[in-house]
Amino acid sequence: MKLSWIDVRSIGSAKDAIVEEAIHARIDGILAADPADFAALPPTVKKILFPQGEKLPEDFGAADIVIVEPAKHGEPAELVLRHPEVEFGRYVEIVDAESLEEACRSGRTEKWSVLDFRDPTKIPLEIVIAAAAKAEGSLITVAHDVEEAEIIYGVLELGSDGVLMAPSAVGDATGLKRAGEGGVPDLELVELEITATAHVGMGDRACVDTAAYFGKDEGILVGSSSKGMILCVSETHPLPYMPTRPFRVNAGAIHSYTLGQNERTNYLSELKAGSKVTAVDIHGKTRLVVVGRVKIESRPLISIDAAGPDGRTANLILQDDWHVRVLGPGGIVLNSTELKPGDKVLGYLPVADRHVGYPINEFCLET
Repeated sequence: MKLSWIDVRSIGSAKDAIVEEAIHARIDGILAADPADFAALPPTVKKILFPQGEKLPEDFGAADIVIVEPAKHGEPAELVLRHPEVEFGRYVEIVDAESLEEACRSGRTEKWSVLDFRDPTKIPLEIVIAAAAKAEGSLITVAHDVEEAEIIYGVLELGSDGVLMAPSAVGDATGLKRAGEGGVPDLELVELEITATAHVGMGDRACVDTAAYFGKDEGILVGSSSKGMILCVSETHPLPYMPTRPFRVNAGAIHSYTLGQNERTNYLSELKAGSKVTAVDIHGKTRLVVVGRVKIESRPLISIDAAGPDGRTANLILQDDWHVRVLGPGGIVLNSTELKPGDKVLGYLPVADRHVGYPINEFCLET
């Protein structure tokens, strides 16, 4: 989980509402220029003071961390000797090669480095992350919005340790926190027993091609009902008549649900380039992957019914061809056309009903 800090120095009249939302969303830290802004904050929130004047204030108030500009305030290593009750960090504005080198030094030596990259390219951030990879301090990078924060969290796969963002509206703090959490929680998969299969004739099925490689024990969950899904494997495993396509899942009929981001379901038919789907491995570990394209074509279809240990059921309609496969216990790859009653597959049986894809506590019957 990454750190999420919000900057309340210049957010205007919505400040009180945004701070209240941030506390509710469990934002990790609130950065302010005035120690008075920390008075009403709970102890669960880190209080970060970033003085704006040429001199440091006499009293840091309840601040846990003080961010300084060394040219104005002095070096953090010297300041901490005079003020051992707080932690100090360095602010670096990166505009050229010299300031980039300063950011790299800060990342290697300071407990906290707040980095403000003035150019939109993320190459300088990659350099700082690589330079500070073995250091114990934390890199906090300034983002302008939640979309940029998501990118910053993932740069070089390691990502920045945290993001500082000035929310422009209520909702942004929650979005930032969610981005720092990595998007989707892990899932508890169960073993489902096949109860019936049937050849159902022609229909439209979707192949979901992503901008990421799947692992051999990884795929996406697909089902005719939002409360019962089966783990469809990617085309990572060799086939006799075509090369592997480890970015593709032959996922099922277009009406089917799959899991997207924010715990929402999506129809396969509505996925498009830029959509995000949840990749899941046999242990229930998840990650969001970006859809590159969706190929919808008419093919023969097969219907697969399965039941969980508690009697809850799942249905999946796939292309009726033996090279379309699902995953079983231990990561065994099972050809869909060879499935028979008694076989075991991996699936997911959420309990919440859905409205426009979101989980909701209401009655809903899907058959």
